[in-house]
Amino acid sequence: MAHRNPHHRQDGSAKIIAIALPAVLIALVILYTWIVLSWSYSDGERAGYVQKLSRKGWVCKTWEGELAMVSLPGAMPEIFHFSVRDDAVAQRLNTVVGKRVALVYEQHVGLPTNCFGETSYFVTDVKVVE
Repeated sequence: MAHRNPHHRQDGSAKIIAIALPAVLIALVILYTWIVLSWSYSDGERAGYVQKLSRKGWVCKTWEGELAMVSLPGAMPEIFHFSVRDDAVAQRLNTVVGKRVALVYEQHVGLPTNCFGETSYFVTDVKVVE
């Protein structure tokens, strides 16, 4: 009569868990990231002058910019830091640096990494204000 190892079945289960658990965790992180990028916490427009737009990053290159918002002539401007994910929007922004514009943005809170942008404010469109 052949002798069966009672631990043989447990070893197979442990291998399955060792493979499945990281795969499930990775899938959950991907799902969470997709949800956070798809759903915006807030959206709106900010008007001012784009004073800086540059592509930054060691591994994840992102467009990062600054909008100077002046409420009253002679007052210190408030700086609105923003990120741009779409290269076409970044190119349009590059053509209006120094002009008064309205930036259309979405705020995405809770991103797990800054590979999508250094800020939580993502500009989706730009309008020149006359």
